Amino acid sequence: MALLIVSFLAGILTVLAPCVLPLLPVVIGSSASGRSRWTPYIVVASLSGSIILFTFILKASTAFIMVPPAFWQGLSGGILALFGLTLLFPGLWERVPGLAQFSAGSNKLVGKGYQAQSAWGDVLVGAALGPVFSTCSPTYFVILASVLPVSFLLGTTYLLAYVFGLAIVLLGIARVGQRLADRLTGVADSRSYLKRGAGVLFLVLGVLIATGYEKKIETAILDGGYFDITKLETRLLERTQGMEGGMPEASGPRYAEIAQPAGFVNTDSITIGELVGKKIVLVDFLTYSCINCQRTFPYLNAWYEKYRDQGLEIVGIHTPEFAFEKDINNVREAMQRFGIQYPIVLDNDYGTWRAWGNQYWPRKYLIDIHGVVVYDHIGEGGYEETETKIRELLAERAQLLGTDMPTGDSAAAAMPPAPNAARSPETYFGSLRNEYMGNVERYRDGRVWPVLPPNPLRNTLYLGGAWAIQPEYAISQGTDAVIIYAYDASEVFVVADADAPVVVEVWQDGKPIDAAAAGDDVAADGTVTVRESRLYKLVRNQTPGAYVLELRVKGEGARFYAFTFG
Repeated sequence: MALLIVSFLAGILTVLAPCVLPLLPVVIGSSASGRSRWTPYIVVASLSGSIILFTFILKASTAFIMVPPAFWQGLSGGILALFGLTLLFPGLWERVPGLAQFSAGSNKLVGKGYQAQSAWGDVLVGAALGPVFSTCSPTYFVILASVLPVSFLLGTTYLLAYVFGLAIVLLGIARVGQRLADRLTGVADSRSYLKRGAGVLFLVLGVLIATGYEKKIETAILDGGYFDITKLETRLLERTQGMEGGMPEASGPRYAEIAQPAGFVNTDSITIGELVGKKIVLVDFLTYSCINCQRTFPYLNAWYEKYRDQGLEIVGIHTPEFAFEKDINNVREAMQRFGIQYPIVLDNDYGTWRAWGNQYWPRKYLIDIHGVVVYDHIGEGGYEETETKIRELLAERAQLLGTDMPTGDSAAAAMPPAPNAARSPETYFGSLRNEYMGNVERYRDGRVWPVLPPNPLRNTLYLGGAWAIQPEYAISQGTDAVIIYAYDASEVFVVADADAPVVVEVWQDGKPIDAAAAGDDVAADGTVTVRESRLYKLVRNQTPGAYVLELRVKGEGARFYAFTFG
């Protein structure tokens, strides 16, 4: 029930999201263009249907898995631009073969007096906006990634609640636009300034969407700190986490048991239930290639070493982000590399992840001696606060069981801080999530021949040479493959692998990276050799700032999954 309410509220809040604000004039303009009193309802209804259809296509069909995001941008922007042209040049619509007859037939469904050319156009406008609106909400992605795979019925219910909330607000906005237009004279004239102005608006926004500049506007709004309504939505989601999928809505929820484990990395079979009543349990959700998770490992190791004999047990739930992280040998090697000795459980099917209602890497829960979840921390940081809670729970345990009280100074206090001043987002190469791809011009036989820009935009991924784009990664197809990314951070990491070693030259700001800025995995000659599936540290600048990274891949078969920054 909690997520159902949040889904409805998220739909309402999505109207204020940075990626929707620039598009609201389209909703107002289409309603104010004076075509019909039914226009707002048709636009909002077709937009809502488009969101639902687009969601099911993304989740239920593999036929569209290789369709690049640029296709949807071009399609949506092209429809809006075409509609703008029809408002600027009214005779154009009737000249498009077949549309006039189709429109006339569909109009019979919406009643007498409806203008012959408007219904089909309104449907197209709403449908074109659907994919754009559906990428704006954290809650939408929770539904898409976690709820729908588990329960089609429940996921559809949440999705409908989300769309209903969005539709209510959009309809209100559209009706306001229509009423304002009704007060103006000459609206019905197809050559009125109002309609021509709406045509220019549609045309401009269509071009912005098709070329990707609408995303740049969104980024500028976010960078400026304005209208970041997604933060409020995320806080609402955090309040529901642990209240869905097995965690009852009550103060002091009980723990959720490990579900559907795919294996145990460095321990025999283990359950949380066998620890409750005996130990304090810290449940840590992680995935080994996540830099944010890696930054927490020294603290977890320190706590385990200091408090394991005083009654603390840490259970790591390794839920993979990428397919290679499902391989127990890869996970085992990574845990050895990071010196992790506490039990690690493979959660390849996301069973435990869903049982806890989790959505984040990393995330830590503390379970007291009674089996009650009493503490929850998302992401990095909060180390002293977390350790204080550990010591408090260990003291309660000691009092109940008659054992020694926890002693000694804080382990976290001796650890160095793990700041993250990066302003660049985690960026994916695969077609499923490459929302920051900047220059994929066309696909041919699964390969890309893009054009590299002379001045790359910040936080935008560019590929040069021949690449094959797969759902999770981009794989180099020759010896001239290039990656360019203008970032704002101190450190740069990349998740990558290859079947055979591939040498990659690391360049920064137009020249080979110097030793002072080279990451731990970069050799003295300024190259990194990609082979095993893991996170590679490429750059370690002394100060954060804006830089341009260029990777020159000197072989085929190198798979790149994601950039992360620190």
